[in-house]
Amino acid sequence: MTDSMFPAVEAQSAPGELLTYYKAIEQASADMLAAARAGDWNQVMKLEGACVLLISQLRTAAASAELDAEAARAKSRIMQRILVNDAEIRNLTEPWFTEVDRVMSGRPKVLH
Repeated sequence: MTDSMFPAVEAQSAPGELLTYYKAIEQASADMLAAARAGDWNQVMKLEGACVLLISQLRTAAASAELDAEAARAKSRIMQRILVNDAEIRNLTEPWFTEVDRVMSGRPKVLH
């Protein structure tokens, strides 16, 4: 990837090297969470695009390699952290998406 936020991830063939992709996706996820906490929704969307690209590259690389048992355990730990980040990102973005939907539909804001 040419973006300076993440190290370049080249197509890998060694099974353990697939973890490079998972780690890059985890980093993008952590950066997305930081951006969401800061209310930087443009950065969140940019990082989401980076995740989509990394996941696509991972799928291609994973088609020709498998993780050994140790790497599979590491992948599991990484995926758990990504899921935790994703859940928090969703909690932070839900009010923003609700407001965007309200504005787009022309509904007035309800004050409580």
